[in-house]
Amino acid sequence: MRRLPIFFVLDVSESMAGEPIAQLQSAMESIVEQLRQDPNALETVHISVIAFAGKAGMVVPLVELMSFYPPRLPLGGGTALGEALDELMTRIEVEVKKTTSDQRGDWEPVIYLLTDGRPTDRTDAAISRWRKQYASRAHLIAVTLGGGADTRVLKQLTDDVVALDSGGGDDLSRFAQWVSASVAAQSQALDMGKSAPGISLAKAGEAGISLVKDSDSAPVDEQVVVFTGRCHRNKKPYLLKYNAVSVPGNFGAPAGQGVYGLEGAYPLSEEYFEWSSEGGAASTVSSDQLEGAPPCPHCGAVTSFAMCSCGKLMCCNGPGEQTCPWCADTIEFGKGGGSSFDIGRGQG
Repeated sequence: MRRLPIFFVLDVSESMAGEPIAQLQSAMESIVEQLRQDPNALETVHISVIAFAGKAGMVVPLVELMSFYPPRLPLGGGTALGEALDELMTRIEVEVKKTTSDQRGDWEPVIYLLTDGRPTDRTDAAISRWRKQYASRAHLIAVTLGGGADTRVLKQLTDDVVALDSGGGDDLSRFAQWVSASVAAQSQALDMGKSAPGISLAKAGEAGISLVKDSDSAPVDEQVVVFTGRCHRNKKPYLLKYNAVSVPGNFGAPAGQGVYGLEGAYPLSEEYFEWSSEGGAASTVSSDQLEGAPPCPHCGAVTSFAMCSCGKLMCCNGPGEQTCPWCADTIEFGKGGGSSFDIGRGQG
């Protein structure tokens, strides 16, 4: 039987830390659960997952719906959209069966690309290759999460760009219902011998998912800042995430610069660095722009926002001598309250 390949290309950059990536995980589980209730989908649908942060990679190869289980999504620094597209094109070449004199190939693949930010790598060559070699034989739908995605780049890739305005749980729940219904309708039509109807963007509108217009411009990606630190006791990494807030007076932050309120501190594994792009931070943020310093999510030290002379963050349990978990230097922390300092932020 001819297969209907569905590829999910998911942004797992560090700006997705916390609730967003948990909600995306839940949405994937909901899509699979709903599709498994449709006998036609069980016969034809095959699913693959590609993730991208600073690096891209296949997380799940193309497998039949009944054998597919939503993977635990990784997290990394950076948004390597160009690399993700290269990985997608490789997987299509390797895994999607072509029609030959001996066999009928798979149906046209459907790709859902979800992202919440701007690319941190070069995308021109990958987009050009996609449009020349793949756009006519696959249907790619780009989905933006929140207001930080670069819709101008996505519009170069596909005309079908839709927005989940908040990128929150309700939006992703509606997205999961729309994907499930659309894929089920596609598989039913194929089972009845009809030509593939394609994924209906009109149905997306009915689900409260808005179509991005050509006039939409690229946003300024200043909604989220993230920092990576290590626990001074066990050297385990963690991520601090701050969201832009609108407040009068800027709390003393330099004029014209944003203020960010703490969302949370999240423990990481070393896998985070495997999915992160190499190189330094994209830019710096002044400590005056930040509100809130949480305890260490690993050891509970009073603050996770102490900085070594090497420029890296670590946790600290008060004044005294400590060893930096990054560079192993011994440093003396005072009582605090000194002047502001600049911190290298993650790439998002």
